[in-house]
Amino acid sequence: MTMPVRTTLRVRYAETDQMGVVYYANYFVWCEIGRVEFFRQLGHDYKLMETEDDCHLPVVEANCRYRSPARYDEEIQIETRVTLLRGAVIKFSYRLLRAEPGRERLLAEAETVHVCVDKGMLKREMPEKYAAAIRQTIEERV
Repeated sequence: MTMPVRTTLRVRYAETDQMGVVYYANYFVWCEIGRVEFFRQLGHDYKLMETEDDCHLPVVEANCRYRSPARYDEEIQIETRVTLLRGAVIKFSYRLLRAEPGRERLLAEAETVHVCVDKGMLKREMPEKYAAAIRQTIEERV
């Protein structure tokens, strides 16, 4: 699988604030979209990870460096990759870019850290079928 996983979306009016730019918290919503698509590209369904394998990935840390504002109706590309997988901990990195030809620009760089837990919120190892697929994406970049 080619890394990073690329996901495209269009900024909705409801995602903008009074100044006409995307409200800062929406970048984390977009990161979640990228994360779900990352697993889909690996051949795994995020929902089934939870319901069938009792593997939940709550966010325990999130940060974002905003570089340029996004505005209503712009096409955005989310680049998602895993930068760390160690036991129950997984770290994703994201680049959010304006994807319109001739207007490409880096909008933000973000990271989220997750801990694999069961439905009782007890830490557990990432199930091997997911861990193996994720490790392969990390090794492809080395």
